[in-house]
This record gives sequence, structure tokens and C-alpha cells, in this order.
Amino acid sequence: MGQPVVIEAAATTTFGKAMLNKYARAFFTRVLTPFAAFLIRRGVSPDMVTLIGTAGVVAGALVFFPRGEFFWGTIVITLFVFSDLVDGNMARQLGRSSRWGAFLDSTLDRVADSAIFGGFALWYAGNGHDNALCAVSIFCLASGQVVSYTKARGESIGLPVAVNGLVERAERLVVSLVAAGLAGLHKFGVPGIQVLLPIALWLVAVGSLVTLIQRVVTVRREAAEADAAAQGSGAAQ
Repeated sequence: MGQPVVIEAAATTTFGKAMLNKYARAFFTRVLTPFAAFLIRRGVSPDMVTLIGTAGVVAGALVFFPRGEFFWGTIVITLFVFSDLVDGNMARQLGRSSRWGAFLDSTLDRVADSAIFGGFALWYAGNGHDNALCAVSIFCLASGQVVSYTKARGESIGLPVAVNGLVERAERLVVSLVAAGLAGLHKFGVPGIQVLLPIALWLVAVGSLVTLIQRVVTVRREAAEADAAAQGSGAAQ
């Protein structure tokens, strides 16, 4: 599992944390601890739970969303959010906090994000009959990946990237999924509520663009400061 590092159990993502407030997380942590211990006794690893959770999110997004079944798709995805608590609990019980776990978790987060916004895009490109919203969904997908990349790339070259930005991953997903779930109630006879999803997608798109700009500007400033400091140190020697 790699060299241990001082990080929280890698499989507990910001998505899961945002979907469940701290009081709910504490409650479900107590409830799920025996189940996590049972899985450990059965030889199930935290990584396996992470993979299953991601598979559930992908299935919920790509099976239900392209058919316009936003309510049920959101329900399935939300159920698999609990895997974030289970695998994190397992990792803590096993004393496993590793670079590999963090890498796997982050990588599968990108897969889940792509499936969710890809599902929206498929709906609007097909029976949703709205090319503009299809393009917005694709922009949400792409910008989310780039926003994450800017921080990872900045940190990889030694910069702190000391900014979170207006809309991070958790906010993108919570806003989109809550709106999708509510929009899905249209099929149960709730009138006009389907407009919430397009509004949410536009908000996420604009927020992601702002966040991307914030991070690029921050990296540019930090890089200039680091280069100036390095030049000053070299001149002093």
C-alpha cells in the first residue's frame, strides 16, 4: 500500500463530506463501523469498496440520466456516496493511510465526475433535444477536470496553490445532483420543476470558469514570487 503518510483515510472524499454534514457523518460512522469491520473480516479491502462505490456512481449516471430518469439516478448515486464513509472507516480501522489510497481515490473521483456530467450531456444530446445544454454539460465535465489539474500541477512544481476557488468538486456535484433529483420529480407530476437542472448546470459552468481563473491567477502569482525568490537567493551567493 506504499509508504504511510499523515493523511485522512484516503477514500473519504470531499463529495461524501459535502453530501453529509458533520453531524450526519458522525451518526453514519457509528452505524457503519460494524459493517466496515464485517467487510474487513471477510477480506474486503478499502480499495475494493472504493472501486465498487465508483462503479455504482457510474452506473447510476450512465444508466438513468441519459433516459431522463434524474430522480432515480440521483438516488442510486447518493446511496453509493455511503461507500466514501465505509472505505474511510475501514482504512482507519486497518491503520492504512497511504499515497496509493489517495491516488486511487482522486483518480476514481475524476471517473465519477465524468460519468455524471456525461450522463447529463447524453440526455440533452438525445431525448432532451437541447444542444446548448449538452454543450454546457460537456463544459462542466471538462472544466471540472481542468480545475482539479491546475491545483495538482501547481503543487507538483512546488507551489502551495493557496486558493480553493468559488466552486470546487463538492459544490459542483451537490448543486448538480440536488437539482437533478428535484428535476426528476417532474415525472411524478410536479410541474415546472425540471427547470432546476438547466439552471444548476449554468451555475456550475460559470462557477467552474471563475474557479479556473482564480487558480490560474494564483499559480501565476506564486510562480513569479518563487522565481523571484530563487533569483534573489542565487544573486546573494
